[in-house]
Amino acid sequence: MSTMTIAKGINNGLRVAMEKDSRVVLMGEDIGKLGGVFRVTDGLQKDFGEDRVIDTPLAEAGIVGTAIGMALRGYRPVVEIQFDGFIYPAFDHIVSQVAKMRARSLGKVKLPMVIRIPVGGGIGAVEHHSESNEAYFAHTAGLKVVCCSNAEDAYWMIQQAIETDDPVLFYEPKRRYWDKAEVDETAAPRELFKAQVCREGTDATLVAYGPMVKTCLQAAEAAAGEGKNLEVIDLRSLSPLDMDVIAASVEKTGRMVVVHEASTFLGLGAEVAAEVQQRCFYHLEAPVLRVGGYNLPYPPSKLEEEFLPDLDRVLDAVDRSLAY
Repeated sequence: MSTMTIAKGINNGLRVAMEKDSRVVLMGEDIGKLGGVFRVTDGLQKDFGEDRVIDTPLAEAGIVGTAIGMALRGYRPVVEIQFDGFIYPAFDHIVSQVAKMRARSLGKVKLPMVIRIPVGGGIGAVEHHSESNEAYFAHTAGLKVVCCSNAEDAYWMIQQAIETDDPVLFYEPKRRYWDKAEVDETAAPRELFKAQVCREGTDATLVAYGPMVKTCLQAAEAAAGEGKNLEVIDLRSLSPLDMDVIAASVEKTGRMVVVHEASTFLGLGAEVAAEVQQRCFYHLEAPVLRVGGYNLPYPPSKLEEEFLPDLDRVLDAVDRSLAY
């Protein structure tokens, strides 16, 4: 059992994957000598060499395009997009090629590659460093999309993503990079595409992923002081969605609030709400509510705390749900 930050969990997970399989190659801007802007890949180039931890030009389309070619040739590339808002130059490659290669070849061609994306706000940066664009890719058939929220999942999920024969977009909550937790490196990991009940409860279900899981756990703790018993679910996988875990919880509690940093308009919460309404209609005691960012461009850093969902906004939604 080791204490790790999320950043260190990813670093150690990458190290294990590279030691296990010589076909695993890392690519990205400043990931080698610098160790990445968040130091997530710190020390890996020193230990594995410049042929396996490659500092690339500032060209996201080139990074992802090169990774596609390497995956076709039998490698298992892991590319880092330095910030979430930098992924758009590679959007065409991801949607038109990465997502479609396996279907285009009738299953004959696999594309085992991972695209790591630090996601979300809360670090006092400008808009292209603070976006939550996961819905674009979860909407795209042919892509797997996952998001870790704690050090244990960071350590195991990056290894599982690398072992997956389909392309995986791996979202990392950048403002939680330095949150610490115990990681058992000998335990059997959870399944990659399964949701987790982080806290049991009976009165309402909070569903979140990535950076908002901690916020929801804090909200549940605060609500407990007022006699409210909230269940918290970490989605972990955004595509596919593990609706069985969510539905089982809502059938028990009768209420659900979905929380994410991205705008609620056409966000992941809308899909979760629609699925729950279909599957759990006769169990619902209140409408499904959503808490998220506003449908606006990301604001200047001095305003981001007003923009991002916080404990008070989550608790307000819980109170509105319980009022029905």
